[in-house]
Amino acid sequence: MDLLKPLIALLAIVNPIGVIPFFIAFTQNFSPAERRRTISVASFSAFMVIAVSAVAGLKIIEFFGISLASFQVGGGTLLLISSLQMLNAQPAEAKPGDVDDGTQKVDAGASIAVVPLTIPLLTGPATISTIVIYAEKTRTVWEQTVLVGYGVVIGIVTFIAFSASARIAQVLGRTGINVMTRLMGLILAAMAVELLADGLIKLFPVLASHLSR
Repeated sequence: MDLLKPLIALLAIVNPIGVIPFFIAFTQNFSPAERRRTISVASFSAFMVIAVSAVAGLKIIEFFGISLASFQVGGGTLLLISSLQMLNAQPAEAKPGDVDDGTQKVDAGASIAVVPLTIPLLTGPATISTIVIYAEKTRTVWEQTVLVGYGVVIGIVTFIAFSASARIAQVLGRTGINVMTRLMGLILAAMAVELLADGLIKLFPVLASHLSR
């Protein structure tokens, strides 16, 4: 398994920089302590979603009797939808109503750190699908450990991005963040097509013979 592809895909999907405007909106009325707690909880939650998906994701789909090929096609479709959202400069996991211009009231930031910052803005169906698909391709404990390790990388990147959110927003501006999101979306679209093609060939082997001509 190419161990670099999962990390690239995860960075494109999670895209903490693209979520910064939402983070700023949600936490604009927070105290520094509440903002720090929100950053810590969101970063750890993102790691946990990826780690659990890498370790137990396959067992979960097997429990429900879902074939990997079907899951791969579904996951590829989600990735494609996410990439189209990102090409429109929206976070990959965003849904209508996720943002309320920062008017939500929370205790100490822990609540919004999990929902909606971690799920679905940072990690959601597209992220979980990607991890499960790549977990199936692992052949050794080391490769699976690397996938879990990528969860640590995502958590660290999220922590750094959110911690520097004010400075990043000032440097990039809304236009710069939109450009970054669209670039990530283009990369993600190419990966989505690859996953879809692989899954469809597994479901319909006859496609492979036609494609090889």
